[in-house]
Amino acid sequence: MKDIWFISGLGADERAFQFLDFGNWNPHFVHWIPPQQDETIGSYARRLLPQISSENPVLIGYSFGGMMAIELARLIPTAKLIILASVKTSRELPPWFRMAGRTSAYAFVPTSWVLKPMSFYNWLFGAERPDDKRLLAEIIRATDVQFLAWAMKVITRWQNDFIPPNLIHIHGTADKVLPYRYVKADISVENGGHFMLVNRAAELSAILHQLID
Repeated sequence: MKDIWFISGLGADERAFQFLDFGNWNPHFVHWIPPQQDETIGSYARRLLPQISSENPVLIGYSFGGMMAIELARLIPTAKLIILASVKTSRELPPWFRMAGRTSAYAFVPTSWVLKPMSFYNWLFGAERPDDKRLLAEIIRATDVQFLAWAMKVITRWQNDFIPPNLIHIHGTADKVLPYRYVKADISVENGGHFMLVNRAAELSAILHQLID
């Protein structure tokens, strides 16, 4: 069986990948750990590294997990790096993300408000089916407030122009969190939103197996 390492989105866990067809893969899930005070994303990635036991691993990162996968690829060689609904460089972040980083506007958003599962998030993530909405609400409620505050800071302040040579970027054309028009995707999922890992899982499974098997 082929070992594949998955890194979920902001504050999420392996539930984000539960609808993928793993086939003959042996999936491993990198778990978020509490950030240290004023920790950089690079330092955090180094502390995640012991969770990856394979040499030259295949990494699949979703959303913030894609950014973290790129930071991990700075530290170790990878056989393949696939990012889903994510960004490769700071230039692919939407302008309002980068503005929030320059002005520290992220610090003024109450994290308790962000974690409320409102209908706005269903629209933002593209969760339309009742089961998708329930899962999204569960993920939001389970997000650690301290981790969220740290992640908002490092995402909006991310300065990166390093693109690993074996990176493949898959992105939905209807993504509202990280709009498609700001990224240069290698593979586009027509009308896929930010939650396509859940509601377009069969299509993504087929794409991933073509790339990896």
